[in-house]
Amino acid sequence: MRILMVSEDVPFPSMGGLAKHALNLSRALIRAGHQVDFLGNDLHPIDSAGDEGIFGGRFFGELKDTAGWKETTLGMFFPPRRSWLAKRFARTILRYASGYDVIHYHGHAPNIGYYIPKKINFIQTRHDQGGDCLIHIRFRNREICKTCDPAECAGCITPHPNSVQRAISGMAVRRYRNEVIESFLRHKTVFVSDMLHRNCTRALGSHAWGTVIHNFVDLENIKRACESIPSRSKNPDELNVFLAGRLYAPKGIEPFLRELRPLIPSNMSITLAGNGEDEARLRMQYECGQIRFLGWCSPEKTLKMAAASDAIVVPSVWEEPCATTILEGLFLGKPTFALTRGGNPELALYAAPGQFRLHPDMNSLVRDLVTLKAGTSYTPRQDGPGGADHAAQQLLRIYQQSSTYHE
Repeated sequence: MRILMVSEDVPFPSMGGLAKHALNLSRALIRAGHQVDFLGNDLHPIDSAGDEGIFGGRFFGELKDTAGWKETTLGMFFPPRRSWLAKRFARTILRYASGYDVIHYHGHAPNIGYYIPKKINFIQTRHDQGGDCLIHIRFRNREICKTCDPAECAGCITPHPNSVQRAISGMAVRRYRNEVIESFLRHKTVFVSDMLHRNCTRALGSHAWGTVIHNFVDLENIKRACESIPSRSKNPDELNVFLAGRLYAPKGIEPFLRELRPLIPSNMSITLAGNGEDEARLRMQYECGQIRFLGWCSPEKTLKMAAASDAIVVPSVWEEPCATTILEGLFLGKPTFALTRGGNPELALYAAPGQFRLHPDMNSLVRDLVTLKAGTSYTPRQDGPGGADHAAQQLLRIYQQSSTYHE
């Protein structure tokens, strides 16, 4: 098949899980014998992504989002903004559509299918809660947001919205959600977790909005990372704990460190890879001999450090849809710690007995971590579900299906 992968998150010098997912899938589809090209943003050349941007096909950098809508300044979401962006992306996609058998979108404009004709074989994968939440993560005031009232969404653009701001933002949310509904009805949709699909029905109504195919990892990268572990011996009682993620409130790094600091054993070290708005403050408060902040690291370096660690912690306090870092920890054979939130419980499917340590709160997670015995490990996974090649075969079957458009 001729496949056009699309994402405004590619390329960047520092790319998140969505971008890695789309590029890993591209490589897997090419390995399976298909032609894959990539339509990404026009902000950076593809080589800005380093080795992560090498996928084996052509890259077109044409997706543009240059409008300054001043939503934050005026304290309200504007009804036309997300329609304008989706329409702009759709027009760019349609210039290429005739040359491909399928278009697969990974991004933050779930209403894009509303502007793609029904005759186009178009599919999108939903990686976050942007199907109904305008900030995509349903996390507000350092807590998970469960409200479905469009007027309440104004509080995510300004702390104390007035009546006009609430009304305009409410109109924006209703218009956006209506376009998303039509997009999902018109074209095929994949969710990376059952949790995402469930939360979607909460705001958009009970309906079989799409298919669930979990997020995945590139097993070749996992294998190379395992082979890169230094052969030098270390203290058998030493415990190296690794965390990777953006340093901001939803990722839960701060409450994790706050709980851990008074309990950290003398044989445990904590290494954190990632940057973000909280980095300087967290460094000042927590960096010490046992806790290291590395700042941003390349995906290759991050995975190698995860492979060399004794345990992985993913302390996110928002509802992670299907965290790549958790999957990497499990496939590397590491004890992996996380909270029982979002799509995390679904990933127990990929864990060996006792490997995936899920907890209801940060205190119990930390208390379990500090009792971890040195040398605890599990056999790394080499194939099967959870790998990019397995997911590519599932998606190829969906690519070949007729549209899910409902008359």
